Amino acid sequence: MTDDPLARFRAAADRRAEAGLRRTLRPRDAAHGGLADLASNDYLGLSRDPRLVDGAVAAARAWGTGSSGSRLVTGTTALHAELDRRLAAFTGSAAGLVFSSGFLANLGAVTALSGPGTLVVSDQLNHASIVDACRLSRARVVIVPHRDPAAVEQALAERDEDHAIVVTDAVFSVDGDLAPLADLHRAARAHGALLVIDEAHALGVVGDGGRGAAHAAGLAGEPDVVLTLTLSKSLAAQGGAVLGAPEVVQALLDTGRAFIFDTGLNPPAVGAALAALDVLEADPGLPARARATARAMANLAAGSGLETADPAAAVVPVFLGEPDDALRAAAICAEHGLRVGCFRPPSVPKGRACLRLTARATVDESDLTRLRAALAEIAGSTGRSLHA
Repeated sequence: MTDDPLARFRAAADRRAEAGLRRTLRPRDAAHGGLADLASNDYLGLSRDPRLVDGAVAAARAWGTGSSGSRLVTGTTALHAELDRRLAAFTGSAAGLVFSSGFLANLGAVTALSGPGTLVVSDQLNHASIVDACRLSRARVVIVPHRDPAAVEQALAERDEDHAIVVTDAVFSVDGDLAPLADLHRAARAHGALLVIDEAHALGVVGDGGRGAAHAAGLAGEPDVVLTLTLSKSLAAQGGAVLGAPEVVQALLDTGRAFIFDTGLNPPAVGAALAALDVLEADPGLPARARATARAMANLAAGSGLETADPAAAVVPVFLGEPDDALRAAAICAEHGLRVGCFRPPSVPKGRACLRLTARATVDESDLTRLRAALAEIAGSTGRSLHA
């Protein structure tokens, strides 16, 4: 027993530092410190778009800076109701409900739609918000291998529970690959289960006009499909939403603790998200430009002999193995004028530390030229080139 309750935290921090796993906040200025942004989730390049800024400002002037309460009390404005409807219509869903974050949307959906007497089947690479939702669900949870519909089918077939949900990312946040949604839906429907799809990295990038992976897979509006999403990536705002059948939305209104007990999303974020939907509908070619940039980035990595993956959306991983190699690679990118993501355990499995490059519809040729030079240097300095 120790008299110092903080000693264990200092010891753990020292161990993480030794393993190259310490994390720090790095405040940036409005121009990313002069670095080209290949790290953010601003996939369509809308976060500084004047149309979104005007939407946020107009909402702030009309409704104020905060929603003033939970959505069931004073936190639902006419803007919130409009965004509920617009998101549902955009994705082909019957109804929608906006949350204050994408994390809470996943937490609210999984916990409210499961519980005791329910089986939850979850992909092993699902986002942390889904993992935490599973842990809080009070349901039995089965973790299945990545993108494995047969394992999902088996888990559903062998269950004793009356109810089940299958939950998956649409596009996985690090590897950037696409879930086999049509196959997962067939398995879920055959066993009377709901399919919950997190569209966080797909909305605005995947499918016709960026309407998402479920829409692209022909699942839009299916009554046994529930979508969750974030407004903070392609829509360049803040918040999240759950979309699905009216029964799903009513269940969240009645029992979703992450919705009931949270303050509603602030009106400026709602205004910005509505403006982003206007932009997407006016320029449906934006998603294809983001995907083309992602493919170009992956080709540059592969051309340098680095391990990468074929991107389904805007996320491009460059696998480097050990945390120190990933940190060194991120520093090389910064020297070339590029800000990139650097992912290390526990965000990724041990031995799979990587750079996470993110494409934007507004990336230009000069950014790609700098990236080509940086990746070539990384391949040589880390010894990770597959050409060696």
